[in-house]
Amino acid sequence: MVVVGADVHKRTHTFVAVDQAGREVGHRTFDAVTVGHQRAVAWVREQFGTEVVWAIEDCRHLSARLERDLLTAGQAVVRVPPKMMAEQRRIARTRGKSDPIDAAAVARAALREPDLPVASHDAQSRELKLLVDRRDDLVKHRTATINRLLWRVHELDPAWAPKARSLDLAKHRRILADRLDGVAGVVAELARDELDDVTDLTTRINELGRRIAGLVERAAPTLLALPGAGALTAAKLVGEAAGITRFTSEAAFARHAGIAPIPVWSGNTRGRVRLTRSGNRQLNAAIHRIALTQIRLDGLGRTYYEKKKTEGMSTPEALRCLKRRLARVVYNQLTTDAHHHNTVQPMRQPAAA
Repeated sequence: MVVVGADVHKRTHTFVAVDQAGREVGHRTFDAVTVGHQRAVAWVREQFGTEVVWAIEDCRHLSARLERDLLTAGQAVVRVPPKMMAEQRRIARTRGKSDPIDAAAVARAALREPDLPVASHDAQSRELKLLVDRRDDLVKHRTATINRLLWRVHELDPAWAPKARSLDLAKHRRILADRLDGVAGVVAELARDELDDVTDLTTRINELGRRIAGLVERAAPTLLALPGAGALTAAKLVGEAAGITRFTSEAAFARHAGIAPIPVWSGNTRGRVRLTRSGNRQLNAAIHRIALTQIRLDGLGRTYYEKKKTEGMSTPEALRCLKRRLARVVYNQLTTDAHHHNTVQPMRQPAAA
């Protein structure tokens, strides 16, 4: 078995192959384009055969095209968190920093952690991730625009200020537009222009929301049945999970989401745990929203939460337990949806996150 570590950049990728003992057995640099990736695969096959695992530092956009091309070529790929690579480089005997040193650190980190998430991203979850990320960007843009608009309105007349968090509704935008209509001056002109921007952004956000809801209804109907898992939250879970079948167990999924507890005890505090602050924070936030919703609703989630509190747990500790339980439920329901989808459409093509 040979592990090929990759240090990725915009224009070039450097690959270092190490054996099972962590010894370097070869390294090459290729252009960061599909042709370069195909040459890298040909080089690895010629030098090391087919018993190869590719370890890629998880750099999202920088590594996305490389992952997609490797998966298309039928290669096994695992994702290495950047902090794990940095730690491996820190403890290595080789000092300094270079692309080959970083690539070797990625490969050795993968050797030390055999349960790293496997890179796999079906077209369905990738599409949802792209759409949800785009909607999130538009929401952030609209929020910034609304904040600027509110300061313009405050400067013109504080009494004109709309209700808090109301400008996503057409009714309140029309009221504000009527107040600004005909007001002279640059401030009013800018305010009207920004109000038009808010209207345009809201239209695009709503259109994306409807499109996402339609896609997630087909992709994850079982997950949507979970109390607290609305269309946008379910789409976030599907997109960020990037193919639930790549996780070996629900515990691996919980760890990836930063929800699995880690021990923090010494002496008399034996048994105490807390949640890790690492992991995929988007997955963590989505499950956190489901937990908060279930606490407010009557149902199994609230019953479990109250039970933990009666056992003497604090509010944060009970919430952590509920999130860990929900991670198991989400994993099982995503697995059910994935199995159903694979049965209906067995010919999926993987793509990078």
